[in-house]
Amino acid sequence: MAGFWRDKRVVVTGGAGFLGSVVVDALMQQGCPAPFVPRSRDYDLRRETDIARLLREARPELVVHLAAVVGGIGANRESPGRFFYDNLMMGVQLMEQSRLAGVTKFVAIGTVCAYPKFVPVPFREDDLWDGYPEETNAPYGLAKKMLLVQSQAYRQQYGFNSIFLLPVNLYGPGDNFDPRTSHVIPALIKKCVDATEAGHQEISVWGAGTATREFLYVDDAALAIVLAAERYDGAEPVNVGAGHEISIRDLVGLIAGITGFMGRIAWDTSKPDGQPRRMLDTSRAATSFGFVAKTPFEEGLRRTVEWYRRSRQATP
Repeated sequence: MAGFWRDKRVVVTGGAGFLGSVVVDALMQQGCPAPFVPRSRDYDLRRETDIARLLREARPELVVHLAAVVGGIGANRESPGRFFYDNLMMGVQLMEQSRLAGVTKFVAIGTVCAYPKFVPVPFREDDLWDGYPEETNAPYGLAKKMLLVQSQAYRQQYGFNSIFLLPVNLYGPGDNFDPRTSHVIPALIKKCVDATEAGHQEISVWGAGTATREFLYVDDAALAIVLAAERYDGAEPVNVGAGHEISIRDLVGLIAGITGFMGRIAWDTSKPDGQPRRMLDTSRAATSFGFVAKTPFEEGLRRTVEWYRRSRQATP
């Protein structure tokens, strides 16, 4: 891939974040000299004028749009308006200004939350419009889903090369462990590690544990994005995942075992489980740009737990 990326001017929004920082590292390893990472203190991507200034200053040939306001079920329930507005305005205006600025390719990152609440498993890209998303994250999912509509409309009218990827829930070192906004894996790791170190004999977990989820290691997700940016120029959305699911109950048991937590799991069934099942059909990614996830799930969890423990030790 190095030939494609050599001397390529690339902007990665969200490039200082959890996934974005890994994508930036992957691009540099492939020969991209200096991906431009706009910071929110310098560019408010909800504002058209800031986006236009960013594109004038960076003059990108390719834009990877990773910036997003994200969180778990609790954060989505508390701030549905913010999750809808901020994500919609960032994406829609960035794509429009990129078109006007002559960007040759736009890589839009969607979300598994865009899928209907009830859809056959594994989720196929052709099923994306067969119902309304799960209510707790519908505003976020629909805001990101509009990037697919925009991508296809711009391709049809303007010949604009925009692609749309649908990643599943990510995890890995560097994830967000803030209990107010974190997703399920970092939230569970934090609970188990903190309880073990404090000598607590019980942790509380949302829901009944029956829901299933698919998880993709962050390094694998970054590789998929880099491969798609280089090799895929199609109009159709593409799932990016690992191709297997695990119940939340089994996930809790696995994380408890890795972290050494031996206490009781208290299931808080007054809290929502979210979407009943999530697992993607990943065959289109394999055939379209050669992506297959490589990191074994338990190994990825061990690396994430080790990173969290090191980060806590490093914090005064």
